[in-house]
Amino acid sequence: MSSTIQKTVAVILGASLMAMGGLAQAQRGDGHFGGGHANAGRQAAPEPERAPVGYQRVAPPQGIARPQQLDRPAYNHNFTAQNSYHIGPYHAPRGYRYRRWSYGDMLPQMFWGRNYWLTDYWLFGLDVPPMGYEWVRYGPDALLIDVNNGEVVQVIYGRFL
Repeated sequence: MSSTIQKTVAVILGASLMAMGGLAQAQRGDGHFGGGHANAGRQAAPEPERAPVGYQRVAPPQGIARPQQLDRPAYNHNFTAQNSYHIGPYHAPRGYRYRRWSYGDMLPQMFWGRNYWLTDYWLFGLDVPPMGYEWVRYGPDALLIDVNNGEVVQVIYGRFL
């Protein structure tokens, strides 16, 4: 390739990259294009997130401690949900086929990894889990399980849409 062609290709490529960079810098975070202001091309410092507009942010209940022990008669129940919540799709592990679990059953470990835990249980009207127990989502159901062995101690059928 001749040096003239190489120079021409280099100039075209450089101009293209500069144009793409200028567009990227000119685009504001809200999807609009703007430019010409003093901070153009500078990264803005992150700001603390503001509170939601129109309602108070939901926070965990204050002053409620997890029970130290499981009171089996209080927890060993299978309920049908009075209210259901839509929180997105359930991403089941391989081999998932819905089964209706009951308290006393042993949930296989692949269904109760941390990614299935409902650590914000209060948002879904679930009881405070005792120490060593967690709520997990299993398809449309919420199951309270022993995190050491997978024993199901309470079920709420149909909690999730």
